[in-house]
Amino acid sequence: MIRTRFAPSPTGYLHIGGVRTALYSWLYAKRFGGEFTLRIEDTDLERSSEESVNAILEGMSWLGLDYDQGPIYQTHRFERYKEVIQQLFEKGLAYYCYATPEELDVMREGQKARGEKPRYDGRYRDFTGTPPEGVKPVIRFKNPIDGDVEIDDMVKGKVVINNRELDDLIIARSDGTPTYNLTVVVDDWDMGMTHVIRGDDHLNNTPRQINLYQALGAPVPKFAHIPMVLGEDGSRLSKRHGAVSVLQYKEQGFLPEGLLNYLVRLGWSHGDQEIFSMDELASLFNLESVNGSPSSFDTAKLLWINEQHIKKAPADHLARHLSPFMADLGCDLAQGPALSDVANLLRDRAKTLVEMAQGATYFYKDFSEFDADAAKKHLRGVAAEPLEKLAELFVNIENWQAAEIHAAINAAAEALEVGMGKVGMPLRVAITGGGQSPAIDATAELIGKDRCLARIQMALDAISQRVANQ
Repeated sequence: MIRTRFAPSPTGYLHIGGVRTALYSWLYAKRFGGEFTLRIEDTDLERSSEESVNAILEGMSWLGLDYDQGPIYQTHRFERYKEVIQQLFEKGLAYYCYATPEELDVMREGQKARGEKPRYDGRYRDFTGTPPEGVKPVIRFKNPIDGDVEIDDMVKGKVVINNRELDDLIIARSDGTPTYNLTVVVDDWDMGMTHVIRGDDHLNNTPRQINLYQALGAPVPKFAHIPMVLGEDGSRLSKRHGAVSVLQYKEQGFLPEGLLNYLVRLGWSHGDQEIFSMDELASLFNLESVNGSPSSFDTAKLLWINEQHIKKAPADHLARHLSPFMADLGCDLAQGPALSDVANLLRDRAKTLVEMAQGATYFYKDFSEFDADAAKKHLRGVAAEPLEKLAELFVNIENWQAAEIHAAINAAAEALEVGMGKVGMPLRVAITGGGQSPAIDATAELIGKDRCLARIQMALDAISQRVANQ
């Protein structure tokens, strides 16, 4: 069975690059009926925080990237790591290194001065003397000296690294806590990971980790190193480009499937298709089609894809995600139509849920004044008669539905011998407060008969006041 994992460090927020890695891992497992694990790599005790853990869990939940195992915390597995380090000692493949930070700095400066690559020189690799006093040693892995490490990467292709390029990596810090390169190998081994999908910034760790797998007699998983996401200016993605917490995209009104659809296309394609449902992605995604070159983050494209998902989403799904934004605007959803009906009506007019919520407030909240520009243009003296006629006709509508409302608007225009615009636009401003809305008959239906009549009267009062002031 295929097993993949997403293994973030809780030292910051879950951002776009991490989400894409999680998505690729999740999709690959789904595609082949495998299992997806969430692992929290929290061994950096100084920088890890509960706040970051919660942000990761909340982000994964909002995105709908459900996991079959987890969350598994590395800090709960310290005894296992100690056990593996002891195994390496027993095999003669680990040793204590007493080099101080100052000693290592001098060593690296000397290497730079000689034009050499700065790297640990193995000075304690075969040390048998008396340990220096007062130095808490780290533990290093004895990396093989000869031969090559071959990585048959599913995205990068074949990568070959000579072991002489690699130094003896630290597998436990001086305080005894294990390091990333050890814990990731032990965890992937114990959890039966078959495929490790991660950013290509980890590629330099991979040969070291392969040597550790082999030293432990553990099976080596397949690797896929996916290229970075760059900012729109071609530089590494940072906060100014959008490398913020994924939850900020939630706050900005993106649908999770819209964001995921955008992210999957940052490096993967299926012909010319742009818009995918999650079910489609789970049946189509493969690592062989992942581009080996970096992709640039494009906010305009993200907005466009989100807009397409808003247009396609089931109304109840839209309503569920829209509801918090309505609450933020002070709307009591009990005081108006079903939010799913409103979302259905507004879906073609919004790129984000924030825009949709802002356009939906008049269904739930009464207003005390009209948009100044719309009122100036459409609530003039000549609009009084059409509005009065509409009020007269609306009162008599027993079945308050769009078709009946539409017929009444037509009847008012015919009775007054004016174009539909002379009736429809004043009505739109009167019942919505502004000059923009979906089809006025459908809009009026959802606003409700009593509310429409009350707002028409408010508009007539405003017109009377305006005429009196002229």
